[in-house]
Amino acid sequence: MTRKLTALHKAAAVLLLGAATLQPGFAAEHTGDKSPATYTPDVTYTLRTDIADGKLVFIGQKGEIKDQINPQLNVAKGDVVQINLVNGDGAVHDIAVPQFGADSDNIGGKGASTAIVFRADENGEFKYICTLPGHVAAGMIGKIVVGGAVAKAPDSGAAEIAKDPTEVGEPVGERGPEHLTVDLETTEVVGKLADGTTYKYWTFNDTVPGPFLRVRVGDTVTVNMANAEDSQMIHSVDFHAVTGPGGGAAVTQAAPGQSKSFTFKAMNPGLYVYHCATPMVAQHISNGMYGLILVEPEGGLPAVDKEFYVMQGELYTSEEHGATGKLEASLDKLVDEDAEYFVFNGSTGALTKTHRMEARVGETVRIYMGVGGPNATSSFHVIGEIFDRVYDQASLTSPPLTNVQTTTVAPGGATMVEFQVDYPGKYILVDHALSRLEKGLVGFLHVTGEEDDAVFQAHGEIDPNH
Repeated sequence: MTRKLTALHKAAAVLLLGAATLQPGFAAEHTGDKSPATYTPDVTYTLRTDIADGKLVFIGQKGEIKDQINPQLNVAKGDVVQINLVNGDGAVHDIAVPQFGADSDNIGGKGASTAIVFRADENGEFKYICTLPGHVAAGMIGKIVVGGAVAKAPDSGAAEIAKDPTEVGEPVGERGPEHLTVDLETTEVVGKLADGTTYKYWTFNDTVPGPFLRVRVGDTVTVNMANAEDSQMIHSVDFHAVTGPGGGAAVTQAAPGQSKSFTFKAMNPGLYVYHCATPMVAQHISNGMYGLILVEPEGGLPAVDKEFYVMQGELYTSEEHGATGKLEASLDKLVDEDAEYFVFNGSTGALTKTHRMEARVGETVRIYMGVGGPNATSSFHVIGEIFDRVYDQASLTSPPLTNVQTTTVAPGGATMVEFQVDYPGKYILVDHALSRLEKGLVGFLHVTGEEDDAVFQAHGEIDPNH
C-alpha cells in the first residue's frame, strides 16, 4: 500500500462507526473484475467532538486516551490507522490528517459518526484537525506520532509558573504606617505553557505574575532584588507605585548573581503594576516579568468574602499557537505585536485547570486585575455577571463606577472590580476581544449554592460548558 490511498480514504470516510466497528475489513477500491481489496486496521482510535474549557475539542473515547482532550495518538510506522469520530456536541465537524491525505465526510447532529483510514508510512509528528472554517483556531487540533518509543510528555519536567489567584496577602486593616521589606528574585525557568507545551519564562519569584504585594499608604518599603546566579540576562524592577528614578529600575539593573535594593514611601493609594525595565523592556515583560502592588488607603479596604489576583499577558512565539514541545520567543512577532498566546496568570490553563477560583451564592467577590501586556489592552468581562463596582484605572480614592458590564484595562494598568454572586454556575473570565479566547485567554469562577428562580430560571438543561 502506498502513501497515496485516496480511494481508501474516501471509502473509509463514509463508513458509519457501527459499520466500521462490526466489519474491520473494508474495500479500498474496485479495479475491473477483480475482487475488492480489504484492509484490517492495525490500530484504531475513537474520538468524540465536544466543548471543553470554552473551546471546541476532540476527546478520547476509550483505552489509554479516554477523556483526554486532543490526545496524542501513537502509532508505528507502516500501521494502517483507523480514527473513528463521534459527534458529541451537535455542530458540523469532520476529521482529517492532511499529511496523509485522509479527510472524512462532514457529520452534524449528536451521535453521528464517521471514520478515516490511512497508512502511516512516514516517521514524524503530524496533525489531526477539523477542517471546518475556524475550528482549528477554536481548538480542534491534535498530534499523531508515528514511529519510535512514546516520548515523555514535553511538559513533564517543567515548572508550574501559573500564579495562584487566591494568594493576595493580608489586608492592612486599621494599622498605622510601618517599615516593610519586600524580597524579589528574578529567575529564568522553563515552565508549562499548555498541555505538552513549555516556554522559558522570566519571572519574579518563579511565578507569572510575580507575588501580589500589599502595603498601606504611608508605609516605608525596602525592596531587595536578587538576580539568580543561573540567569542569562540582566533584570530589574520598576514599580508604578514608586515616585523616584525609573520607579526603582534606575538602581536595580542587576547582572546574574547580583543583588540591588532601594527604599521608597508608598505615597498614593491604588493598585499598581510592577515589571522588569531592562532593555528590551517589552521582551522582559512578555516573558512574564510583571505583577501588582496594592497600596491600601488609610483604614484599609472594605472587607469582602473572596479576593482574587488576575493578570493578563501575551507571549510571542516563533511557533504557531498549539505547537507542542519547548517554544521559542520571536522578537519579530513581538515588535509586530502579533501574539500567538494570550494568558491569564501565565499559562493557558492557569485559571481553568491549575488553580480553581470558587465562591458561594451571596458572597461578594473582589478581583484585582492588571495587564502586564506588553502591548494589548484588555476589555475585561465576566460572562454572566455585572460588576457592582469598578474602581476605574484602579483609583481607590475616587467613587467607583456602578453596574458595569465590561471595563478597559491598559497595558501597565489595573482595575479593581467587585460583585455579589447571586446564582450558582461556572462564570467565565474573558477579554471581550474574544478572538483572544482562542489563543488561551480564559478563566473560570465556580459558584456553588442554592438556585433562585427569581434571579434566573432555566427552561431546559444548563450546558455546563457555558
